[in-house]
Amino acid sequence: MSKIVRLLEYRRGVPSVHFSRSEMNTLLSLYSRRVMRGEWRDYAIDQRDGTARFAVFRSSFERPLLIITKQHKGLPKPGALAPTSFQFTVQSGRETLAQGTSLTEVLEVADRLVKASFRVRGTS
Repeated sequence: MSKIVRLLEYRRGVPSVHFSRSEMNTLLSLYSRRVMRGEWRDYAIDQRDGTARFAVFRSSFERPLLIITKQHKGLPKPGALAPTSFQFTVQSGRETLAQGTSLTEVLEVADRLVKASFRVRGTS
């Protein structure tokens, strides 16, 4: 059975969020460096509900170590096709490690925090 959809209502839905090519290059270069060190083994990309997620895993059978999320920073301006600003978040479990408007800045902060927590765990 067919469902009639008004195009005007369909277009007003939540605009999709995705990682740009340069953002994917940044994420995959970080991932490849960590794989070479033996820290990470798998990743997953998810896109739904107006957010894009990049999750990294130590193994395929565990929960993600880090989740890097990209989402709209605010509501789009009336008449605009897509919002111009995004917010990036890095989470480990339920803990938010870093938030910001630039992926590189957020990854630097999260990298320092992960290294510091690894040193603390490794020495005790």
